[in-house]
Amino acid sequence: MDFGRRVLVLRHRRVAVRFERRSVVVCAVLALAVACMAVLALMTGSYQLTPGEVISALTGGTTGLVHDIVVEWRLPRVAAAVVFGAALGVSGAVFQSTLRNPLADPGIIGLADGSYTGALIVILLINGTYWQLVGGALIGGIATALAVYLLAYRRGVQGFRLIIVGIGISAMLGSLNVWLILNAELDRAMAAAAWRAGSLNGVSSVQVVFGGTCIAVLLLLAAMSGRSMRQLELGDDAAAAQGVRVSAARLGLIVLGVALTATVTAASGPIAFISLVAPQIARRLTRSAGITLAPAALVGALLCLTADYLAQHVAPTPLPVGIITVMLGGGYLGWLLITEARRHL
Repeated sequence: MDFGRRVLVLRHRRVAVRFERRSVVVCAVLALAVACMAVLALMTGSYQLTPGEVISALTGGTTGLVHDIVVEWRLPRVAAAVVFGAALGVSGAVFQSTLRNPLADPGIIGLADGSYTGALIVILLINGTYWQLVGGALIGGIATALAVYLLAYRRGVQGFRLIIVGIGISAMLGSLNVWLILNAELDRAMAAAAWRAGSLNGVSSVQVVFGGTCIAVLLLLAAMSGRSMRQLELGDDAAAAQGVRVSAARLGLIVLGVALTATVTAASGPIAFISLVAPQIARRLTRSAGITLAPAALVGALLCLTADYLAQHVAPTPLPVGIITVMLGGGYLGWLLITEARRHL
């Protein structure tokens, strides 16, 4: 018996090592793809540059016009796409892992709409600054998360019930947002409606630095919560048996995911579907049993950066990045719904 157990343990360890190696390789390839896409985005525009000029400008080897184009004009937008995409990827991973549902997404369960409502109130009623916009988006997202959580709570929170409640809250908030825009002054209403599409056009270096700092702290907290996430994936009973306070851990992770989404929403508006798509793509690439944060962050960064590049250079006129992510994510959502329906037949 002891010999047989040792053999099983060794086999499990070999499988775990193989999956860890695959995850490391996948992360390295994704990081290289993000770097290449970033260089391409910095090269492309009305003033074309070579890869050597871009790298020289980034390393301080070039001054003058090329340096200004790369560092002052294009780099903040590219950095925003990478940082915000990574934040959305991790936010989606947190929700899908915590609720054990591939459809768990801040946009679908109403949390992105809650952040947008808070930001709309700041834009339309207060005409506040960027910092007030961040606070409004964060308060709106957390208030919506608490409302969804409380309405879905019945001796604990089940992922499916929370998603259904979230969809209902999302519809209500969507109607409220439309009413706010229709009753606002024309200039503010047009600005709020354009911001609703999700765009990186107006993102400044100050917003990137502030948002990136907040997101870095939140990503660190998410990494520290990885153990609780993995245990929640096993089910509430199994997690409780291992000493996890299920309700408190789930609520804390939901607030963490909301904070990531709200930080991005305050700077760029709601960028849809990245948080839904990125964790599932990362899971299929790594072939892991659960959802891992690092691959989800890198996939999110690559998706956001690629979508923003397409939005700028493929259409005759530049488009908000949210339009491209909706087009790509809508097709993926349809495929995911069909796959899940066939699995349960």
